[in-house]
Amino acid sequence: MRNVLIAGLVLALTAGLAGSSFAQARGNSRLAAAMAAYERIDRANDPITAGSEGDRAALRRLPDVSPEADAALLAELAALRAQVERIDARRLRGEDALNHALLLRTINNRIEGMGFDTGRMPISNGDGFFSFADYLAYTTPIQSADDAEAWIARLEALPGFYRQNLANARRGVATGFTQPRIVADRALDTARAQVETMADTLATPLAQMPATIPAPAQERYRARVREIVEQQILPVHRETIAFLENEYIPAARPGIGLSSMPGGREYYQYLVRAYTTTEMSPEEIHQLGLSEVARIRAAMEREIAASGFRGDFAAFQRFLRTDPQFYATSPEDLIEKASEIAKRADGQLPRLFGTLPRLPYDIRVIPAASAEGSTTAYYTQGSPRLGMAGAYWVNTTRLDQRPLYELPALTVHEAVPGHHLQIALAQEQGELPYFRRNTFYTAFVEGWGLYSESLGEEMGMYRTPYERFGRLSYEMWRACRLVADTGIHWMGWDIEQARRCFAENSALAPHNIQTELERYIATPGQALAYKIGELRLQSLRREATAALGERFDVRQFHDTVLGAGALPLDVLESRVRDWVATQAAAN
Repeated sequence: MRNVLIAGLVLALTAGLAGSSFAQARGNSRLAAAMAAYERIDRANDPITAGSEGDRAALRRLPDVSPEADAALLAELAALRAQVERIDARRLRGEDALNHALLLRTINNRIEGMGFDTGRMPISNGDGFFSFADYLAYTTPIQSADDAEAWIARLEALPGFYRQNLANARRGVATGFTQPRIVADRALDTARAQVETMADTLATPLAQMPATIPAPAQERYRARVREIVEQQILPVHRETIAFLENEYIPAARPGIGLSSMPGGREYYQYLVRAYTTTEMSPEEIHQLGLSEVARIRAAMEREIAASGFRGDFAAFQRFLRTDPQFYATSPEDLIEKASEIAKRADGQLPRLFGTLPRLPYDIRVIPAASAEGSTTAYYTQGSPRLGMAGAYWVNTTRLDQRPLYELPALTVHEAVPGHHLQIALAQEQGELPYFRRNTFYTAFVEGWGLYSESLGEEMGMYRTPYERFGRLSYEMWRACRLVADTGIHWMGWDIEQARRCFAENSALAPHNIQTELERYIATPGQALAYKIGELRLQSLRREATAALGERFDVRQFHDTVLGAGALPLDVLESRVRDWVATQAAAN
């Protein structure tokens, strides 16, 4: 999934609607009231998710990211935590007990995270607050005149959003809470490129309007957007470019790791806990990474032998990186191949899942303004309420760095059975409280994405030794993340030390390695979640298979894993083990 600032602003937040499942909650009335209160707080503070769920007023707003809004939110959360803690958890059973535990955990995590005042760093790798409206433009459908007016209202609010973030970034400069130069430079490149594309990008939602909006009105809306962009947004965007050039980059922190920043080690420890939902230490994660690198490397050697290649690992890497057979000849060729793989994956889903989502997904090209600093692909969720499909975004720049033998693993991770299937199913869990349908536990979500790559083996997605090697190379990539992320942010490594694991053990192209390293530098801890989540899912499947033997049903197992929304890994363990016990007792 997209892991940059946008994901932090949109996906880590949860929101809901008046009259949602909280209002119909059965069981403990005090718990239902607390969940409804949390929903109201979240909806007010995250208009993006609230809007995607059909809240018409929220579709006209942007988040308030000022320190004053954060202080008010923190006070509300602290008061709500006290309310939740007064509920006697010993009297709760079943879903009430689970909802209580997860609500309290969610509130505690938010309060702890807000203590680091992370709004001071609103800039990421090739991304930042100045890219937020681009994301919204590509994910906002216009189906009525009210939708068009709501989009215009959001654009009118955008200059204020910019200025709040600029003020936050200046606080970061004043307190030494900044990104390093390598990240700031990439952000500046993106901001400069946006100047040429902004008018077209922010008009994207209005490119296709329904015939129910008269043609003259459609043209007025488009003209209004052009006016807002030229007169209000571009001036503050140029202020942002000047800020990055003259204030931020000169103040960028000297080292690439969080340990070079005041309070950085404590912040990293929090991020490790938050992203992995475990109590593993950075040292334990680093050692796990080294162990996984050794295991996967042995499997890669077996696939090299199966391919019939004569030569050592380094020679095979050079062969894969340079032979034209492994690369698309045009952006259209790459998208066509990704589409064919995605359709093959669709056809295999009923064998592995009893419940499939109703919401479809499509395949899109990553916009040119952000493609250079972007990852190879990412996913953005759709909205059943707004009639918007999920999206698998593919990077079509630098085709000589986008090998086709990696494309099957990439596609099953980002589309199905990976992110789209998991997230769309969570969105459709109407019986769950909203905060559970939309909570983004990275270890679960990204762990599921990586687990889905291994499901590709069962689905017949990898048809050659090269594609199987590509899958293993992707798995190696995630194992090296454990090594590199902890190396950079906990052990003080420089970028060349971190690069070594990827360069020596994977088939990733040099450009992809560089953009990935910049991502780990900019978003500490996030990259740890993939492998840790995947290993826990693999372990739970082995445990269930051993316990149930011939009675193990993989479709029921997957439905159990995905049927309660994203969960912390320890909660997921309990859920799966309860299912195993129930299955064993029934047979």
